[in-house]
Amino acid sequence: MPYSFEKAVEEGVVLGMGNPLLDVSANVDESLLKKYELEANSAILAEEKHLPLFQELKAHPGVEYVAGGATQNSIRVAQWMLQKKHACGYIGAIGKDDFGEQMRKCATNDGVKVHYYDEGGLPTGTCGVLVTRGGQCRSLVANLSAANTYQFEHLKRPETWKMVEKANIFYIAGFFLTVSPESAVEVGKHANTTKKTFCMNLSAPFLLQVPVFFERFKQCLPLVDIYFGNEAEAATLATCMEWNTKDVKEIAIRLAQQPKETGRPRIVVFTQGSEPTVLVIGTPSQVWLIKEYPIIPIEVSNIVDTNGAGDAFVGGFLSGLAKGVTLDECVARGHYAAHVIIQRPGCTFPEKPSFSANSV
Repeated sequence: MPYSFEKAVEEGVVLGMGNPLLDVSANVDESLLKKYELEANSAILAEEKHLPLFQELKAHPGVEYVAGGATQNSIRVAQWMLQKKHACGYIGAIGKDDFGEQMRKCATNDGVKVHYYDEGGLPTGTCGVLVTRGGQCRSLVANLSAANTYQFEHLKRPETWKMVEKANIFYIAGFFLTVSPESAVEVGKHANTTKKTFCMNLSAPFLLQVPVFFERFKQCLPLVDIYFGNEAEAATLATCMEWNTKDVKEIAIRLAQQPKETGRPRIVVFTQGSEPTVLVIGTPSQVWLIKEYPIIPIEVSNIVDTNGAGDAFVGGFLSGLAKGVTLDECVARGHYAAHVIIQRPGCTFPEKPSFSANSV
C-alpha cells in the first residue's frame, strides 16, 4: 500500500468472509415501512415483529431473489470486475435447503469460489429489501438464520484455512462481527503477521450503537488496513468515539490515525451518496493524504435501485487492489461498479464490465 502498477491476477487473491443472505427485494409503498417501523435508508437485524414482513415481500408482485449479503455482494462484484475464474473466494454459513443451493449456484456461476458452512441446522438466511422513492432509498431487514451459525472451527479446517493462506486481500463487512468476531480477528492477525491487506466496512450505524458490537469493532480496529463506510456510518462512529465532529473528512482522518498493530498506514474510504468520495491515508503521527473524488454523474430517472451500491463500490475497489493499480484507479473502479449497479435491480451486473483505466 499504496499500489502503483498493474499485475497479473492470481486465483484466490481476494477472500471475503460474511453473512450470506438471499435478498428478497421489492419496490414497495412507504406505508409498508411505517407498518414495520422501518426507516427509508437503514439496515437492521430482524426482530420477532419483522418476521411476517418476509411473507408479505414474497407475495409482492415483482419480487426478486438475488444472492446477497454485504460481503458476498462485494466479492461477486470484484470477481465480475476481474474476469478471472476463482480470483475471489467467499466463506459463510448457509442452510441445507433450496435457497442455499440457489445461493451456491448464483455465486459459483459468477466465478466465485465459495466454501460454505452448512451444518448449523437452520434455513438459509434472507434479507428483506424494501425499495422506495423510485429506487433512491432502500431499507434492509436481515433475518440471519443459518448465517448466524458460522463456527470458528470451520475457519480452522485445513480446506478453509488453505483459502486464507492463499489470499492476499481480505474483506469482511461489519455485519459479520455479530456472528463470529473471533474469526474476523483470526484473519486480521494472519493478515498482519504475513503483511497482507485486511479490509473491513463499518456497514451500518447499529453495529456501532449496540455496545457489544461496538466492543467487537474496537477489538478489530488495530488490525484493519483499509476501512470503508458511508457518511451516515461515519457520523455514528464520531458520536460513539466522542470525537465531537460531523465533518466526514475529519472523521476519516481520526479513524485513519487510530493505533495500528503494524507500522503501515491505514486507508479510510468514505462514500457520500451523490457527494464526492473521501479517501484519507494516515498513521497515529501523520496524515499522508486527504483526497476527494467526484462520483460519476447520473440522472435520477436512471436510478433503478440503490441497494448494493456501497457493496459494489467496495467490490470495484478490491478489484483494483488485486490488480495492484493506484488508489486513484481503485476509487474509479469503485465508482464505475456502483454506477452500473444502481441502474439495475439488486446487486446484479451485465456479463462483462466496460471499465477503462484510460478514463481515470
